[in-house]
Amino acid sequence: MTLSAPSTTDPATFAGRHVLAELRGVDAATLGDEQRVTDALRRALDAGGATVLDVVAHRFEPQGTTVMALLAESHASVHAYPEAAAAFVDVFTCGDQADPDLVVDALGRELGATEVRAQVVARGAGLAPGAGGREVDEPLAAGMRRRWRLDEVIWRGRTDWQDMMVARTAQGVSLFCDGERQSTEDSQLVYHEALAVPPMLLADELRSVLVVGSSEGVVSQLAVAAGASRIDHVDIDTECVRRCAELLPYGYTPEELAAAERGDGPVRMHYGDGWQFLADAAARGDRWDVVIVDLPDEPVEITDPAQHARLYGAEFLRRCAEVLAPGGAVCSQAGCPTLWRHDTLARMTRRFDDVFATVLPYCSDEHEWAYLTGRPDPVDDPVSLAIARLDRFPELTSIDAEALRRGAVLPHALRAG
Repeated sequence: MTLSAPSTTDPATFAGRHVLAELRGVDAATLGDEQRVTDALRRALDAGGATVLDVVAHRFEPQGTTVMALLAESHASVHAYPEAAAAFVDVFTCGDQADPDLVVDALGRELGATEVRAQVVARGAGLAPGAGGREVDEPLAAGMRRRWRLDEVIWRGRTDWQDMMVARTAQGVSLFCDGERQSTEDSQLVYHEALAVPPMLLADELRSVLVVGSSEGVVSQLAVAAGASRIDHVDIDTECVRRCAELLPYGYTPEELAAAERGDGPVRMHYGDGWQFLADAAARGDRWDVVIVDLPDEPVEITDPAQHARLYGAEFLRRCAEVLAPGGAVCSQAGCPTLWRHDTLARMTRRFDDVFATVLPYCSDEHEWAYLTGRPDPVDDPVSLAIARLDRFPELTSIDAEALRRGAVLPHALRAG
């Protein structure tokens, strides 16, 4: 037997497509029959041009089926759940002979699915050596996602409340929670100024600030820079706050956070649920000049199962208003102004209008988010009032009088609606 030298793979051909799909509305009897699922997968793979080398199937008790296919191009699998009338499907093929999209579509037809949801992940090509092999696929809106290339994962783990990751990206050290970008080294100051500056300008006094959420601590630092002497910071996720101080090059340093946890200085750190914290504060008669609510991005409905979803509701805004000192202001991150993902902004605008006599929007022209600031009392010209107080901040990088004027205009689609 003559041995030949191993062939060299052209990096340009080292590529594949990985389709992850959910099939919904499939008959339970079909999903519980491993032979029917196996036959359906074989026909679908044939329709997609894949070369089947072997197939293994297993039926679970009392129900459920898994079918795995080894392909010349890679692999395919079906995990069937009769009790949910659904199946999870995974088809990965290299090269250009087999089409995993066609396989998934054909499998949906073979099994009689009423709905097929699929996500396509490109693998292999374009990954230069040393470029990093991890990505985060961030949901944006219905039918839209944004992919982040991670050059280095600095830390990744599960806190008591969320999956958290700190990684190096094209925007510097970045924070991701539950698969969504929360802040990046390059853009975090623009974001936090847009959130914190308008309410600190609209409030008549700036002695005390309550911050709900905002794990990084940048909002607390902005309040200190503006002259506030008392900042209460409330966050439910202790580990996330401490990891941010340890790993992010912005926000609290570990020493600053330790001092805040001791209550040593203007910032006092409180770990707990913002909903309950406000209820207890109102009962005690505590008051703040400014309340800033900085939440993870953006549940559309307050019935969303996410723990923080109810903090987007009108009832929580009323709780915030109850703890304001006279002339005080409340601000919340309020969603995105772009047409295809402004559901949260539309809902938050209606809620602010219901709760507050004065509402000052700020739609950032350098970030993708919009923010709403409210005062319970009427103010004739909130934009001019905010502009007149810009000297409260010794230094700002992204907000001036022109930005406040422009940012106070909600998108046409919302105003017309």
